Formats: sequence, C-alpha cells, structure tokens
Amino acid sequence: MTTTTNSRYVNRQPDILSGEPIIKGTRTPVRAIVENWRLGIRPEEIPLHLPHLTLAQVFDALSFYLDNQAEINEYIERNHVPDELVHPAIKARLNQK
Repeated sequence: MTTTTNSRYVNRQPDILSGEPIIKGTRTPVRAIVENWRLGIRPEEIPLHLPHLTLAQVFDALSFYLDNQAEINEYIERNHVPDELVHPAIKARLNQK
C-alpha cells in the first residue's frame, strides 16, 4: 500500500523504511539526498552519487525537505552514525571537502 504526499516524486510506503519518505519506485529515502546536499554536493551532482535518480527527483526531494524539515531532520538524527564508528578513510575523505 502506498500513501501519498503532495509531491510528484516522493511518497511513503509502510513496508519500506517504516513509512519514511522515499523517492517513488526506489528505496532511497529523502534524507539520503538531503545528507548529500548538506555535505556540499550540488543538486546537479547528486545523481552522479545516486545514479538511479533523476535531477527532477533530487530537486523534488529537496523541495519536500524544505517543506518538512523537522520530520526529515528527525530521520537524519535517528540514522546518524556515531563518529567513532565511521571508518578513518571515510573521515579523511570527508575532511578534504
């Protein structure tokens, strides 16, 4: 069963990520796109990192986020990986940006 939102590319499905907002037809949560954007990746570059997404899906997800910041921020916080669990190579790469 799919529940709808006021978004062309974002929806919720109770059986995928417990109903967290995702890109329709994928299991990609909106938070994944937002987290890339927060790392400084331009929206136009996000499909290079998530090649199954279109630029339209990325912009719609960011628009959805801007309308639902508190909810998406909660998902981001809930799924945050503690710094001590991040591999040193990943930390080094993130610190280069």
